[in-house]
Formats: sequence, structure tokens, C-alpha cells
Amino acid sequence: MNLLKSAVVATALALSLGSFSATADVCLGMACMYNKMTPIEGINATVGQVNEALKAINDKASEDVIIGNIKEALAVSKEINANDKVDRNRNRANDYLKKARGAVKSGDLITATEHLKEAEKRFIELKGMIDLSLDDRVSQQTPMINRILNTPDR
Repeated sequence: MNLLKSAVVATALALSLGSFSATADVCLGMACMYNKMTPIEGINATVGQVNEALKAINDKASEDVIIGNIKEALAVSKEINANDKVDRNRNRANDYLKKARGAVKSGDLITATEHLKEAEKRFIELKGMIDLSLDDRVSQQTPMINRILNTPDR
């Protein structure tokens, strides 16, 4: 009986493994949820959603529409993934989006507009943090002792 059970389990396992395509994309954890666009595209998409929220406020749209635009901006901002410095500043910009969402919920559209404008400014500043200048790149490639002594790297 044990032999029969083992044979059934082995056959079921072999059939289930063989039923998946070998070329299918394998997603593990959070890796497949994001990173569908480059950081610059993510910044542009986020700024676009912030502008949509600002436009909805100016057009006197309903609270649900404005909050939906802000939530979409928060979701798209997760695509901005370049380095730790960019990620920290993205989180700070997201804080302004969250404050704007709270202001909209409380009915204070003037404060929400100010927070959205600040968030837009901070997201645009992220573009400058992605591109390293030549001096930044050289300083990151130069060993620490050479930077301290200000001697060229050989």
C-alpha cells in the first residue's frame, strides 16, 4: 500500500512539474510587483499623476477622484528604484502625497494643493539624484585613502 501511495505521489508530482512552461517568467517575492519601468519613467509617471490630482482639485472634482489620483501616484512611485539616496528622498516626497490625501479627506483643498506642489517639486528633484556627475563617479571609484590624501588613483 505504501508503495502504491508513493507511486501516485511521484506520478502526480511529475505531471504537475511537466505542465508548466519552461519559458514562463518566474516571480519570486516582491521582485515582480515593481520594476516595470525605468526610474526616470517612474518619476515622469508619478509627476503626471500628481498633476492629474492638481487638475482635479482645480476642476472641483469629487473627493474620491482626487484621492484616487493621489493613491495612483503613490503606487506608481514604487517604480522609482535607483539607489538608496533616491529611495530615501522618494519616501520623503511620498510623505507629502500622504499629507495631501489626509487634507483632501478633511476637506482642506488649499493645504492639499500646497502638499501636492511640494511633492511634485521633490519628485522632479529625484531626476538630478539619478544622474551622477563625472566627479561623483570618479570619487566612488577612487579608494578611500587616495581621497583622504588627495592623491590620484593609479
